[in-house]
Amino acid sequence: MSEFEEPAAGKGKRRREQTPLQRALGLLVRREHSRKELGRKLKARGIEAEAVDAAVNRLAEEGWQDDTRFAEALVRNRANTGYGPLHIRAELGTHGLSGEQIEAAMATFEGDWAENARELVCRRFGEDGPQELPQRRKAADLLARRGFDGSCIRSATRYDPED
Repeated sequence: MSEFEEPAAGKGKRRREQTPLQRALGLLVRREHSRKELGRKLKARGIEAEAVDAAVNRLAEEGWQDDTRFAEALVRNRANTGYGPLHIRAELGTHGLSGEQIEAAMATFEGDWAENARELVCRRFGEDGPQELPQRRKAADLLARRGFDGSCIRSATRYDPED
């Protein structure tokens, strides 16, 4: 039996404690995790730091954990749920990724940030977007909180569907 397999649970038998490797793999099959995040979660479950490092390193070597794949998935997911590049970059930074990894992941985004901002504003303020100054301010605040830069905010809050 390999380290990834669990023993067959018979009637009346207690389930064997999972190894750090099995626990890490259990987290990864649910969704992608960065190395830092995976290590933090395992340590929070009471696993010793050496065992955590060994498990995370092995999973990375075998391709189960990949910071590049994690970062690209996070960029795609956040962009599709209405977040802008500033927010996404900051979030990637909290996962222990290097500047090069963050820029490489951001470069995989194939959409248009200004268009994403416009779509978010149209969903919140109707097809014509904000018309009055107070509505435009609310829209600008929303976009700023979501991590869009000034040019995207200006473009989206002065959006004219005729353009």
